[in-house]
Formats: sequence, C-alpha cells, structure tokens
Amino acid sequence: MSTDRRPIAVLVSSTFAFTICFAIWMMFAVLGIPIKAKLGLNETEFGLLVATPVLSGALVRVPLGIWTDRFGGRIVFFTLMMACALPIWLISYASAYWHFLVLGLFVGLAGGSFSVGTPYVARWFGKERRGFAMGVFGAGNSGSALTKFAAPAIIVAAGWQGLPRVYAVVMVVTALLFWFGSYSDPAHKAPSGESFAQQMRVLKDPRVWRYCQYYSVVFGGYVALALWMTKYYVGEYGFDLKLAALLAACFSLPGGVLRALGGWISDKYGAHKVTWAVMWVCWVCFFILSYPQTTMSVKTVTGAMDLHLGLGPVAFTAILFVVGVAMAIGKASVFRFIADDFSDNIGAVSGVVGLAGGLGGFILPILFGAIVDLTGIRSSSFMLLYGTVCVSLVWMHFSFKPGHAQPAVAPAAPKNANKSLRKAA
Repeated sequence: MSTDRRPIAVLVSSTFAFTICFAIWMMFAVLGIPIKAKLGLNETEFGLLVATPVLSGALVRVPLGIWTDRFGGRIVFFTLMMACALPIWLISYASAYWHFLVLGLFVGLAGGSFSVGTPYVARWFGKERRGFAMGVFGAGNSGSALTKFAAPAIIVAAGWQGLPRVYAVVMVVTALLFWFGSYSDPAHKAPSGESFAQQMRVLKDPRVWRYCQYYSVVFGGYVALALWMTKYYVGEYGFDLKLAALLAACFSLPGGVLRALGGWISDKYGAHKVTWAVMWVCWVCFFILSYPQTTMSVKTVTGAMDLHLGLGPVAFTAILFVVGVAMAIGKASVFRFIADDFSDNIGAVSGVVGLAGGLGGFILPILFGAIVDLTGIRSSSFMLLYGTVCVSLVWMHFSFKPGHAQPAVAPAAPKNANKSLRKAA
C-alpha cells in the first residue's frame, strides 16, 4: 500500500519558500543601516523605512488568504513570489528616501506569503497533526535570522546595492523550486460562490478579534524587534554591523525555528494554556529589558557610593533569546486556535489575524523611533512592549471563558457516550 507523500512535499517546499520570503521581507533590518547613514535619517525616519514593507505585507494578507481559499495555495504562492522579484531588484537603483519607501511597499508583498502558506499547508494534514505542521511552516520566520547572517556579508562584499540584486535572483529561483516541488488538490478550494463580504462575516465572531490581539503581540512584537535589534546593538553597545546582526539573530533564529515546537506544545496542552504562559514570560522579560543604563550616587554613612545599573550585552542577549523562544511558541499557539475554531475558513481568518500581526509589526518600529527621538532612551522600546503585554494579559484574563476551552485533540468517543458528552459540554 503506497503512502501519499504529497503532504510532506507541500510542507517542505512551502516552508522553504516562506523562509526566503521572510528573509526578503526583513531585508531593511540590515539594509536600512547603511541607507540611514547615506541619507542622514533620524530615528523616526529609520523606523518608517524598516516598517514600510511590513505595512504592505500586512494589508495584502486578507485578500491573499481569500484567494488561497478560492484558487488554491500553489498558484497564489508562486505568482506572489514572481511578482516581488522586479521591485526587489529596483531597490539597487534607488537614491532618494521616497524611492526606498515606495519600493519597500512592493517588496513587502512577500510578507503576505504567510497567509497563503498557512491554509495551503493546513489542509494537507489531519487535525491531530495540523498544529505541528503549521508550526513547521511558521518556522520560516527564521528567514529573519537568515538575513542577519547573509546580508552583512553581501553588503561588505558587494556594497548595499548588491543585496537587493542577490535577493531578487534568489526569489525567482525559490519560486521555481516551489512550483516543481509542490502539489494542488481541488478539494482544498473553498466554494467559488462565496463573495468577499460572505467570507468576511467571520469578523462578527469575537474570537477573531481576540486572536488578532494576541497575534499583534507575539508576531507584531517579533517583527518589530527583528527589524530594530541590529540597530539597537549598534547604538547601545557600539558594535559593528556584522556583530550586531549576529547577536540580533540570537533573537530572530529561535523566534522562527522553534515555532514548530510551539505547534507540538499547542497540540499537547491546548492553545489557551500555551498562549497564557507565553504572555507571562514576555511580561517578565520586557520588564527587565525596559530598565535603561543608569548611574546613581547613593549617600551612605561613609560617604557617597556610585552605582551603575544596566544590562550588559551578554545578559541582554540571553533575555532576548528567551523572548524569542516565547514568541515562537506563542505564534504557533495562536494559529492553533484558528485551526481548531475555523477549519472551514482558515484562509480568511488567518488573513485577518495575520493583518493584525503585520500592522503591529508596522506601527511598533515607528513608535520605537519616535519614542527614542522624544526621550533619548533606547530601552524605551521595551517599555512600550511591556505596556502592550500588560494590556494583553488583562484582556485575555477577562475574555476567556474556561468552560468553553477545547482540548487540543479530542479522542473519539464511544457512540453510547454521546449524550453524556453533550451534557458535559
């Protein structure tokens, strides 16, 4: 009896394609630093530069999710990657600030690939393996770390103009590899008679808005920090570009790769417990990271005693690594909620939730820059994140009804137990 290998082929090819798309989506995290120096940008302008691709990547997620339900993930994914190649190449010819902003909007379309790949992959797997499969696909977030490893070396070797040219070629090659390594199944398409308005009826469900809020923290915060940390290391600790990008990858890499672990944990313990734990871990870590470098003089019985409080680069990186792990698990657990509650409309719902997460990733870097320009305190970015997690914990506590919790994978019940199960529910 032959085994259907198509689900694994789809998972592998989709994860590889998403990794490359995410690496390109995050390219301004490194590319933006020489551009900032070239154009003399302030912190707010730099924040807008790195966040612009995130905006278009977020806005396009809803239509891409719907088109995936309607036309199938394979053709939508391939077309999206090919459409991004030319704008990526044109960045090498940009010379003015607005050139980078406009082209960044087109490059940002690559970030919408998540809303294509999520429903495309999910429908190839049964419910008992769906969380893990979606976690493996979501591990493509590690493309952010890939950019931090590769981009500085390319810039040193070929100048900043060489990076978009290399990435454009890589995008085309990836699109072709994906096309020849993936499959289509007509049964996975949603009924073609559903209009956009009909698919958007899910917005009336309050669960969608809760998942949007959770994801804006775990994914939006991840994207914002992935874009911001290379520059943070350069400014806070005086590191060069290569070392700063390498240390920033200590956050980006686990934040992407361990998403598969988050899928497995969510399958085992349930989405709510995992998401709740993730929020608490982030809350504690952001509290510690928020404390700025501080020097004070304390009067003692023997005279003045000077104290310095602040995180060194080793402690800072270690705590940031913990945040990356927590966010990786949280990203998977939120989408486990979606796979459980909206299995017939994953594309539309994942598009809406992905939009919320992407908007968080767009707004936060701009706010990071504005707050630093206003206060002069670099750790103020973590103060802002600490506040958002506080809001999330309060909302999650009051919005979740324990009686409505669903097990990650419910065992098949005997027929004669159906009545008792319905009463217990």
